[in-house]
Amino acid sequence: MSEVKVALALGSGAARGWSHIGVIKALEEMGVRINMVAGTSIGSLVGAGYASGRLAEIEQWVQGMSRWEVFNLLDFGFNQGGIIGGEKVFNHAREEFGQRNIEDLPITYGAVATDLYSGREIWLRKGDLYDASRASCAMPGVLSPKAFDGRWLIDGGLVNPVPVSLCRALGADFVIAVHLNSQLNSRAVEKRGRSIPPQTETEQLEKEKAEIERHAEDDNGFFDNLWSGSKEYLDSFKERFKSNGHKAPGMFSVMASSIDIMQERITKARMAGDPPDVLVQPKLGHIGIMEFYRGQEAIDIGYDTTTRMRDLIMDEIELYRERRG
Repeated sequence: MSEVKVALALGSGAARGWSHIGVIKALEEMGVRINMVAGTSIGSLVGAGYASGRLAEIEQWVQGMSRWEVFNLLDFGFNQGGIIGGEKVFNHAREEFGQRNIEDLPITYGAVATDLYSGREIWLRKGDLYDASRASCAMPGVLSPKAFDGRWLIDGGLVNPVPVSLCRALGADFVIAVHLNSQLNSRAVEKRGRSIPPQTETEQLEKEKAEIERHAEDDNGFFDNLWSGSKEYLDSFKERFKSNGHKAPGMFSVMASSIDIMQERITKARMAGDPPDVLVQPKLGHIGIMEFYRGQEAIDIGYDTTTRMRDLIMDEIELYRERRG
């Protein structure tokens, strides 16, 4: 198969991206030689590990992640353009897996990011490997933008969630794409939106009303007037929740679901014009985008999905070889 230049297009999907590890392991077991890899967001991080020959170490790192270890890798800071700074986890990756420059890798590599101010799609093809993947992973509102080569860069998933086009530009003959967000699980989205039980909201409102009433009894002048308006407001507020059945989705739930929807639509549009030769779509809708501690589960799903496609993948590569002559 060495005469066919095979490329991997590893898509975005945050914690679901550990599935890429399983996909790559299955392809290697089939004997597919991968000559180049392009990644967007989490795909750029896994792709970086693979292109630098450290995928086994990254898999071991992912398998050992617990909720607490994931939390310890997050450097929270709201003044940096995102909830999480992001430097801590990528510096950890650099320390664990080695400082490498993209141009020195044994496998051709590229990452996709988005210019924050122009909206242009940026292909990162040189410089520090983990700085490039850090820029590609900068999910809006969650991970702060990354200064790279004179630009402020954010998540490449905003413009090219599954970078088939970059694979073609790198010189690929045959592209295997991995799309992580094909399964928008409405039940999972609904569950994530319910951060507290409905009755808890009502109980909180009752407490607030009782507190206002207590102050009204203590100060019969000003608080009598305040209570008359507040009671009407709180009663109407309660009625809205009674009719709705549960509280509105939280900020993070809205952000995560919106990004899921946006990337799915962009992926369909991009691949309609530039389809891969093989598309792998692990079913990962039940894994939340920040559930990085579910790495082994995601790896297994990626491996099993790709293994089931073995005959298709091998037949398509052989067919390409025959057509090219």
